[in-house]
Amino acid sequence: MDASRDHAADLPECPGAQGGGLLPEELRAWMTVLAATGAAERRLHSVVKERLDVSHDEFLVLCLLAEEPEGGLRMSRVAELLGRPKTRLTYQIACLQHSGLVARRSVRGDRRGVEVSLTDRARRLLTEASDALAEAVTDALARFVGPAQRAALRALLPETADGSRPGRAAPGGAPLPAEP
Repeated sequence: MDASRDHAADLPECPGAQGGGLLPEELRAWMTVLAATGAAERRLHSVVKERLDVSHDEFLVLCLLAEEPEGGLRMSRVAELLGRPKTRLTYQIACLQHSGLVARRSVRGDRRGVEVSLTDRARRLLTEASDALAEAVTDALARFVGPAQRAALRALLPETADGSRPGRAAPGGAPLPAEP
């Protein structure tokens, strides 16, 4: 196994994770979140391109729309949630529409409003790619974030009433217990 595939348990603790430096605890935690996010995004990049054939930014749009069970979102809301200029988003939506992954429609009663939603094709592709996408994120976190940082990240995730984490399920759909 090459060095880039080593597990974080085999790697030294992140500098500053123990404290004692100049940064306050909140900023150290934020830096850990950024490192974990960067690792996950780098790992996801190739999986997204291979499985969905879209850019990372287009993938983020698809993820936002996938979380909308009742249809779509206004483009202005997507731009707001992603922190993107509307002109850039318009281009991304056009690319996704050309690929048959999103549909655009006018908002009823608002001449200027445009809503976007996933197509059935996009839903199917996301469903088919979900295991590989989840594995990419898990792999990135395991490779680049040590045990203490993983525990801190898990602490940021909301728990359900039964103590499990949303989106984590054992084979067969039963929720996995929260990790210690």
